[in-house]
Amino acid sequence: MKNLEPKGVWNSFYSLTQIPRPSGKRKEIADFLVNYGKSLGLETLQDEIGNVLIRKPASQGYENHPGVILQGHMDMVPQKNSDKVFDFEKDAIQAYVEDNREWVTADGTTLGADNGIGVATAMAILADKDAVHPPLEAFFTIDEETGMYGANDLKSGWLKGKYLLNLDSETEGELYVGCAGGVDAEATFDYQPVETEEGDIALRVTIKGCKGGHSGCDIHLQRANAIKLLFRFLKDAVANFEARLVSVEGGNMRNSIPREASTVITIPEESYQDVQDLVDRYEDLFLREYDGVEPDLHFSAEEIECPKTEMPEDVQDFLIHAITLCPHGVYRVIPEMPDIVETSNNLAIIETKDNQVKAICLARSSVESRKEELASIIQSAFSLAGAKVEFSGAYPGWKPNFKSGLLATMKSVYEKEFGESPRIVTIHAGLECGIIGSKYEGMEMISFGPTIEHPHSPDERVNIATVQKFYKFVLAALKAI
Repeated sequence: MKNLEPKGVWNSFYSLTQIPRPSGKRKEIADFLVNYGKSLGLETLQDEIGNVLIRKPASQGYENHPGVILQGHMDMVPQKNSDKVFDFEKDAIQAYVEDNREWVTADGTTLGADNGIGVATAMAILADKDAVHPPLEAFFTIDEETGMYGANDLKSGWLKGKYLLNLDSETEGELYVGCAGGVDAEATFDYQPVETEEGDIALRVTIKGCKGGHSGCDIHLQRANAIKLLFRFLKDAVANFEARLVSVEGGNMRNSIPREASTVITIPEESYQDVQDLVDRYEDLFLREYDGVEPDLHFSAEEIECPKTEMPEDVQDFLIHAITLCPHGVYRVIPEMPDIVETSNNLAIIETKDNQVKAICLARSSVESRKEELASIIQSAFSLAGAKVEFSGAYPGWKPNFKSGLLATMKSVYEKEFGESPRIVTIHAGLECGIIGSKYEGMEMISFGPTIEHPHSPDERVNIATVQKFYKFVLAALKAI
């Protein structure tokens, strides 16, 4: 990988893969970037929450041009296959070039090209003595994937540039000029455990092998949500085979479609074979329903030691009904752009801990009132079931400005460099542009990047040729601005 072109980008990206940087683990990656900026002799700053800013003076003759900010986020989404032994807090990503020499991917985990390639590109430009550019700032934020905390806590006045190039998009040849806003919904059921029925046995039922993916970029692909599928089974098992719920777990990131989920249930011993048969029937049903979409989906059950307590029956039933009712997937598309999702929900996480079951959703929309409507629907589904519902992490969308001078320049540069016009689009995923723009009124912004497939899943990979094209485009744009 380090021998790929442009070497400055790939060597920087390799360095990033060696630093554990899941969301929340900030210090090591932030220290690395601070030391990187200082090693180049550049002004390097860090704010109170950990965001890093590196300033590079303008090239000769560009001193009076408006400043440009290259912006990306330090953290990555930690997802791995169930059979992969890997600790995202300690282990380096095992990245490699695929045999066809077209893609870089990772062995059984997310690659971190989202947003490692964007960060590596900014690093390479900071070190590139031949790059021609106006006053330059490289701005790296913390914890974008878990709540855009770095952008949310950004102080007004820290950035000096007039234009911001967000290097966090995932389809080469597209210039993003708008994105959806979002809000997290957290529903909590508190309960006091009851004793397990004497003579019952326990099963751990697991669904795994789903593709998952980015809940903004991939929500329209109709992939399975492992939590939703598991609760279809649970509703049937409870209604027909006297199953009782002990615990349930699924998903681990608010912006990743859940790939795996599992539950512990108790059943009468005489129902063992019936429940095993039910698991087999649901596996067959799910494979038929998701034919061509989820070929590796697997549903199984195994007997385990029977726990002494389980959920109260009323809490179990209310939880099952609420999860069944909770929307997941595309809620509405943009009428004028029917291939673009306007509003969606990701039922992202469910977890049982300390006599509490918690479900977490991420609702997105490019229309604020639609986001509020969907949040209200989620609230109603869980409130009727007796859960406490709280909202947090709300962030604004980014309204397109099709008259932007920066957009006109970027479009012209792309056409000149590559002989074709870029697509001007909005994205359903959340970008930090909306938050940053709300703090810096009048700042013009564009988001773009190389082609990254299946971010937020272990199938994540980045196309090598588009990275080279992306770097060439960034350099040409900086020279033209």
